[in-house]
Amino acid sequence: MSLARIATFAFAGINAVPVEVQVQLAPGLPAFLLVGLADKAVGESRERVRAALTGLGLALPPKRVLVNLAPADLAKEGSHYDLPIALALLAAMEILPREELAGFAALGELSLDGSILPVAGVLPAALGASQRGLGLICPAAQGGEAAWAGRGEVLAPPDLPAILNHFRGVQVMSPPEPPRLEREAWRGPCLSEVKGQESAKRALEIAAAGGHNLLMIGPPGAGKSMLAARLPGLLPDLTPGEALELSMVHSVAGLLRDGKLLTRPPFREPHHSASQAALIGGGARARPGEISLAHHGVLFLDEWPEFPRPALEALRQPMETGRAVIARANAHVEYPARFQCIAAMNPCRCGHLGEAGRECSRAPRCGEEYAERLSGPLLDRMDITLQVQAVPPAELSRAPAGETTQRIAARVQAARDIQRARWGEDGPRHNAAADGALLEERGGLLPEARQLLEQAAERLGLSARGFVRSIRLARTIADLAGSASIQRTHLAEALSYRGRRRAA
Repeated sequence: MSLARIATFAFAGINAVPVEVQVQLAPGLPAFLLVGLADKAVGESRERVRAALTGLGLALPPKRVLVNLAPADLAKEGSHYDLPIALALLAAMEILPREELAGFAALGELSLDGSILPVAGVLPAALGASQRGLGLICPAAQGGEAAWAGRGEVLAPPDLPAILNHFRGVQVMSPPEPPRLEREAWRGPCLSEVKGQESAKRALEIAAAGGHNLLMIGPPGAGKSMLAARLPGLLPDLTPGEALELSMVHSVAGLLRDGKLLTRPPFREPHHSASQAALIGGGARARPGEISLAHHGVLFLDEWPEFPRPALEALRQPMETGRAVIARANAHVEYPARFQCIAAMNPCRCGHLGEAGRECSRAPRCGEEYAERLSGPLLDRMDITLQVQAVPPAELSRAPAGETTQRIAARVQAARDIQRARWGEDGPRHNAAADGALLEERGGLLPEARQLLEQAAERLGLSARGFVRSIRLARTIADLAGSASIQRTHLAEALSYRGRRRAA
């Protein structure tokens, strides 16, 4: 009887959970059995492994081959178990050295000719292997991604023969190098292309400076989508810690390309037909949703009321906590989801409410019914609600070019630097993430500004959440003005962006 082991990983959110692949060759009728709560993709690995070994000129021994994935009560999903099963089988057949192989973790999908194909989750697996003092064997196309872990030996073979040659000393593989971390200037659309809309540009600058949620309401063609598409250019680069965390989410989703860490805030714009699982995360394998793929970036929801009601209501908790928790009967999967929500909507279904000669016959009732698709608690989580008016064609042709994205981004960066100094390295990354106690301690709200806020809260019907969010917004406006304290003018502008809302 022969037994060989190698480590691999399952994934719970962006966390790599260790799994031991055990292969036993025992006397008995020839069979290839796989146990350990494996899904269909893992179960099919038996045929891929058999075909890959045939490509090497090897055949399974005429024995009972038992593959156990431990722990047995942890669900195993995905095709990345192919490579560790094949390596442990080769070790049990005494083709690979068991002692050396025990110092590695492995993941990769096998092609029928023995090639090793890319899989999702290499970056978190590399970090998990490094924490446990193991090396990592992964596909050649993802060697640079694994090299970001910084510790432990990384082998990135293109196929099974390369692994055999390496452990035999015939052809030693060089360790892969992480791709160069390049921070490029913004090359997307520029805000100077937006003619007019000065109040909207001001609101966009405030939203970028403080990480605030923004809702734009206006007729079709007013420029709502055009403004939203230019927001990413105003945002600062991600810090190394943010880049690593975001890249881990994209790695688990299988979206990390060429092993490069993401250094710019993401911009995700799902279609309004997206399901709740697509937005929040879920499905058969509990994949990350759009809110997690937009972590440390922007989630743009165009035609906001057209999204399914359950999907919209499911946004409420992640918008407060910065986490997406996917509940299953046997486990809870958690993904980070600290995103900035930018939404756009028409004032009614036809989009021309309030325009003489263009609004439909059901006005203004059609606008009320359209707005009722959004619940009060959801609207209460939007820091800025902005009415975007269409710019007349004559004004469009004569309006001068506005400020460039680069110039506004410099002011946003200066405001972010002030916030980082105020909240500290271990504090929130921007004002929108500061809690009430921290605002009370370091926010600098002047007594006359507090008095105005208390009066406005009663008149506007602000909830406790709206009260705190108004202070956060005023703090950002004060940071853009270079003021150490929140004055009445800053708070008055912040309150003008909230207006009267339905009770939350």
